[in-house]
Amino acid sequence: MNTEQTVAQAQLSVRNIGGIDETSVEFEPGVTILAGENATNRTSLLQAIMAALGSDNVSMKGDADSATVELTIDGETHERELTRQGTSITSEGEPYLEDPTLAELFAFLLESNEARRAVATNADLRDLIMRPVDTDEIQAKIDRRLRKRDKIESELEELDQLKNRLPALEEDRTRLKGEIEEAKEDLAEKEAELEDRDANVEQSREEKADLEERLAELRSKRSELEDIRYELETERESLDSTRTQKRELDEEFDELPDAPVGEIEELEAKIDRLREQKRALESEINEVQSVIRFNQDMLDGDDADLLEALETPAEDGESELTDELLGGDQVTCWTCGSEVPHEQIETTVSRLRELSQSKLGEISDIETQLDTLTDDVRELGQKQRRREQLQRRRSSLDDEVDRIESSIERLTDRRGDLQAEIEGLESEIEELEDDSYEEVLGIHKEANQLEYELGRLESKFDDVESEITRIEQRLDAESELNERREEIRADVEDLRTKIDRIEEQAIEGFNEHMDSVLDILGYSNLERIWLERVEREVREGRRKVTKSVFELHIIRQTDGGVTYEDTIDHLSESEREVTGLVFALAGYLAHGVYESVPFMLLDSLEAIDSDRIAALIEYVEGFSEYLVVALLPEDASALSDEYRRISNI
Repeated sequence: MNTEQTVAQAQLSVRNIGGIDETSVEFEPGVTILAGENATNRTSLLQAIMAALGSDNVSMKGDADSATVELTIDGETHERELTRQGTSITSEGEPYLEDPTLAELFAFLLESNEARRAVATNADLRDLIMRPVDTDEIQAKIDRRLRKRDKIESELEELDQLKNRLPALEEDRTRLKGEIEEAKEDLAEKEAELEDRDANVEQSREEKADLEERLAELRSKRSELEDIRYELETERESLDSTRTQKRELDEEFDELPDAPVGEIEELEAKIDRLREQKRALESEINEVQSVIRFNQDMLDGDDADLLEALETPAEDGESELTDELLGGDQVTCWTCGSEVPHEQIETTVSRLRELSQSKLGEISDIETQLDTLTDDVRELGQKQRRREQLQRRRSSLDDEVDRIESSIERLTDRRGDLQAEIEGLESEIEELEDDSYEEVLGIHKEANQLEYELGRLESKFDDVESEITRIEQRLDAESELNERREEIRADVEDLRTKIDRIEEQAIEGFNEHMDSVLDILGYSNLERIWLERVEREVREGRRKVTKSVFELHIIRQTDGGVTYEDTIDHLSESEREVTGLVFALAGYLAHGVYESVPFMLLDSLEAIDSDRIAALIEYVEGFSEYLVVALLPEDASALSDEYRRISNI
């Protein structure tokens, strides 16, 4: 054996799995056939592979308290130890897969595989294909990104508004700059005229200084009065805006219904009760499944140790008990010791399976109720939290209204005081005037007004300049915001199409492979079997939503060449098995299971004739690195001799 072959091989060691005491098997890439009659541990070996890869859907030997599996592949070894604890089995170790969900649905295609049985049981095919996809988490991611996008778009809209303001602001800046220059020139002329007039006026320095002081004080009071007028105008606008917000919040608060006292707690109590019912049903199902596996293993003869323990010498020359268990129409019941028909035990096992399916249906109903109740609790909680937010905001706005009204009252009082002070100053200034100084006083007043106007223009220019600078700084972020919005748009589009892509791939894969398989297997009156994705309105909780549904169409053709659509119920067992396998293969390819799971396992193909089994395996072999198939000897004989065979486990 060369080095390259050694690297490619997978080595499996097994102890106490199913009916296996201990064994070691090597697998080469490609097809491996487990050929043998029933009760030759073929299914047990497949379960051992599943256990090594990460599945818990395995059984232990009836008399063993622990079991181990070890898989060496690609130079790495993965080992698991199973331990029996009462009626349950626990596991430790590091399997090949962290999460075996995809493998259990679409790679471990044993008889009980859910995807394989979906067609026969008329299950929800779309739900099964999409089960590994956390659609709720995808929607939550979409919602989070949309909130970020809305925030960015609000910022961009604000930037557009600011951008539209820039031309007007720049015009204001240019105009104000010109007005400031004119005001400076006018003031300079007025000061020069005043200087000329002062030289010709005989008035004491004391009188002039007193007058100048009054004029300066008058200018200061007028400036303060202008500021107060502006503040009053601003506060009144704020008061109107705040009152408008308060009215809107009051309307929203009044329209938002309050959750009845204790309703949320009552719903949460119902949820707890349903979860407890679900746990109890799951426990019952586990127990029923254990009984089913045990009885099936006994029927298949996989539990060799227990069969050997049941063997007793035949007193009258009849076959031993083990032979009775493995063949003939009568078997000795391993629970009561009486002889019963083989079919009767199979019927009992079938009823147990029906019971298990019934319990699974009850769990599904409970999960639907849980989803509805959880949505109700979340909705009520959101409304209650919104009421609390509105209440806090209303209270804050009430405080803001009180503050603004107090400010308006204070400013109004101050404005009245200033007006009285200005009137007093004007009277004092008039008393200081005389005929000889009247003209000079007029020039002083004009100069005082020009200085005030110049100060107002310069202040307004500074405001405009600051606003232009602020807008330009904000606009610097526009490019980055656009890039972030585009990234979010691409993320949302990718998330929204992820589910559609998987559904489309599953539909296309099934239809393509179903056409090919039907052509290869040659079912005489089956024209076509295909899946169609349709949109239907369904109820989720209290809402109606539109969801995708996979519809299976079966087209048959009469001897006269007339085609018609048939139903699943009319498929033969062989046709049903093939359709189920192709559906599982579609899920296998849609989710790219081959990228993470090196094995595909097939079992229980007896319903399909040998030649078709051979053709089907030849078709499937290229999809998985290791394809392991359990077959009866007569079915295995129809397959290519190039396939590796294992008959002694």
